[in-house]
Formats: sequence, structure tokens, C-alpha cells
Amino acid sequence: MKALIKLARGLIYGLAGLGLLLWLGVVLSRSVTLPDGLAMRAPPRLLEDPQLLVDTTFINEAGERQSDQQIFDAIFALLEQARELIVLDLFLFNHFAGPEPETTRDITTELTEQLIAARAANPQLQVILITDPINTVYGGQPAPHLDRLREAGVDVVITNLTALRDSNPSYSGLWRWTARWFGNSEQGGWLPNALGEGKITLRSYLRLLNFKANHRKTVVADNGQGQLQAIVTSANPHSDSSAHSNIALQFAGPATHDLLRSEQAVLDFSSNTVRIPKRWLTPQDATPAPAATQPQIEVLTEQAIKREVLSRLAATAAGDSVDLAMFYLADRDIIQALIAAQQRGAAVRVLLDPNRDAFGREKQGVPARPVAAELVAGGVDVRWCDTHGEQCHFKVLIVRQPDRVHAVLGSANFTRRNLDNYNLETDVAVHLPADAALAQSLTGWFNGLWNPPTEREFSVPYAVYADERNHLRWAYRFMEATGWSSF
Repeated sequence: MKALIKLARGLIYGLAGLGLLLWLGVVLSRSVTLPDGLAMRAPPRLLEDPQLLVDTTFINEAGERQSDQQIFDAIFALLEQARELIVLDLFLFNHFAGPEPETTRDITTELTEQLIAARAANPQLQVILITDPINTVYGGQPAPHLDRLREAGVDVVITNLTALRDSNPSYSGLWRWTARWFGNSEQGGWLPNALGEGKITLRSYLRLLNFKANHRKTVVADNGQGQLQAIVTSANPHSDSSAHSNIALQFAGPATHDLLRSEQAVLDFSSNTVRIPKRWLTPQDATPAPAATQPQIEVLTEQAIKREVLSRLAATAAGDSVDLAMFYLADRDIIQALIAAQQRGAAVRVLLDPNRDAFGREKQGVPARPVAAELVAGGVDVRWCDTHGEQCHFKVLIVRQPDRVHAVLGSANFTRRNLDNYNLETDVAVHLPADAALAQSLTGWFNGLWNPPTEREFSVPYAVYADERNHLRWAYRFMEATGWSSF
């Protein structure tokens, strides 16, 4: 009996000690302050030279998968013009492939060769590439394409994720105390690489479990005549992602300088030496605020994206329409705002990826399917992208009112991690007269996905992938609330 009491006492003390460690870890995680310059909302600027760019993968009448692509062709055209400055901030930039590698396009190699060629043709050209440590498996593997870029004179900056707030506080606080100080080794390790080929260290997996990222996808380059052009997108230069459906906006004008300032903020805490020349960070000429009736653009990062989305949804009324195409939708505030807009009389349509395809691996449908069930129960019309190995990787909200169209698009999924100042994200918000060419393009694009022509099978009704099982709903709610998830 005494032995049992002693064992029980030991278990109680052990659990109490573990609870104390977890509590201290959470406290330490929450003590991390957001670096300066993040959660940026730039002033409204006149939208100049906008162009909607879309990659779409679909099934044709013969039952074959086809892919129409515009985004990286436009990016490469931008890079070819540059003579003074190129700044890229790109999340997935690697050759990692799943068990069924995608063969649509080797975008990783294409972009690598393009940047090397740009430097060779213009040795005075400054090229800055900011990327995420996932591309070196958090320091656990070499990245030969990044080494080639460094050799060509490209300033390659790996984002310092430890400067960011922790989305997974019950783990990350303890990691900061312990495993963080052991660093990592590019010589590899003894564990299989879940992201691709080769072996990696345990330290790589311990870093991965922080579940944080520089998830931005931006390109800024001069046009050879002293002006800047930019692209903000949802697309990654990742070969195994080359068939994904994505969206982008290309634009010029003062907002390009705002975009560069948002990137300088990342350089400030990720590099001691690489900086964007100050003359590029502000427009050369004073730029008055655009008139309310003119096309406008705002650069948004991190939580500023969520504030804009919630503001636009809250302002909807009967007669307005809301269209959302999203890869991951999980943020509780936005889900409730979509349902509230529908109940106020706005026509809300949500097009979701079914969250089943992940680079040759099949997923369980979280968070999309339990979230879709909740939306449908609230009266929202939901359809699914009919994926066939690829992902429906769009991240765009369109709000149409009688005289104006508002859209928010870019890198951010609508999840807690993407919108609550954990990941690094970049979107743009555009505000347009209802008859503007870009407004018409956005409306036509979404309508074509929602009601695809017979020669292009793209979306299917809610019932096709509906899954209303309780365990999925509770799994999603737990993962979204705690940060123990990849979304």
C-alpha cells in the first residue's frame, strides 16, 4: 500500500512539474514582442497598371488535367527588365517532392537560372532573396540552388523566425529554453526527411514543431527606367507546387515602395548586412492621396490583413455579394463574419480546397470540411475545388457593393496563424469603381470557377466532399485554438 501511495505521489509531482514547465513555456512564448514594421497597413495609394494573374488547373472534356499559367511567366518578365534592384520574398523555394512528384513545371530551377542570368547580364544589379528556413529543413540540409545564387552575387537571407511570436506556445517556450541552443547541422542526420529526400537531424524536427513561417510571396523589380513594378501572389516557386491554382496582382506606382518598406522590416531582424537602398523605400515625388472614386491599393501585412477583411465583411448589407476562394479557412472571427454577412442579406459564396491533396499524400479534410459544414449550417453557399493531386491555393476575398468592388488577395490563408501576427504574410487590398476593368476581371474570374464552362471542370457541389463528423470538427477547433497544426 505504501508503495502505491509513493507511486501516486510521484505521478502527481511529475504532472505538477510538467504543468509548471508548460505554463512557464507559454509565459516565455508570450513575452516575444512583434518586431518593428510588421502588421503594416500602408496608406491608400493610386492603383497603377494593375493586372490580374491567375494559374488554374482543371479537367478538360477529355478527362485530362490541364494547367493554364500566368504568374511565373509575368514574374520572369519583370526580372528580365530589371537593371538596378530585385527584391523577392518567397516561402517555398526548393525541390522537395512528395511520393508522387509533380511534373508540370520545374519552377525552382527556372527561377534560380533567371536570377543567375540577371546578375550575369547586369553585375551592378542588386538582387535580394528573402526566404524561409524550411528550404534548408531549418538548417538541417544544404540547399544547392541557394548556394548557387550566393555564388552569383545574390544576397540570400534566411528569415530569423525566432524573432517572431510563437503560434504554438505550449511547445515553443520550452523549445526556446532547450533545443534552440543546440543549433543545427547542414551535414544531415539520421532521420528520414518528411519533406523530401535525404536524412535530417532531430533538431530540424524540433524546429519544425514551432509551426511558424515567413509565408510571404512578393516580387519587386525596377523596370529599367527608374520605376518599380511589383507582384503579390499566393504562388510559390516550388516545383512540386507547380500545378496548384493560384492568384496574383501585378501593379506599379507608390504602393511598390510601401511593399519594399515591408520587406526592409524583415531584413532588419534577419540580416546584419543586407539592406534595400533608402532611395527605393519612398517615392521620388510627393504622392497625394487618391480620390475616393479612384482605384486604390493598400499594402497589408500580418494582422492588418485580418482587420481589413473583418471591416469589409462587417460593412456588407442586403444586396451586396461576398466571394471567397481560399485554401485554408479556419479563423473563428472570419467564419462568424461570413455567416453574419449572409444573415444580413448579403449573398455569400465560398469556394474551398477540400484539403485532401498534399504532394502525393492524402489528408483528412481539416480544416476545410468541418468549416464548410458550419458555413452551410449558417446559410452560406459552399462549393469545392475539384482537385486531382494539386491544391486550390487561392487566397482572395471579393466584396461587391453597388458602386464599389473591394478585394483582398495575397499570401495569407484565413487562419489564426496567418492573421494574428504569427506568420509573416503580405496581401494587397484594392478598392475599385464597380465598372473598373480589374473589378470586372475579378468578378468574371470567380464566376468562371463557381459555374465552370463544360470544357473546364473546376468546382463541384458541397455534397461531393461534405464531411460533418464530430471528430473532425473537434480536431479542427483544437488545432486552431492551440497552434498544434500545420495550418
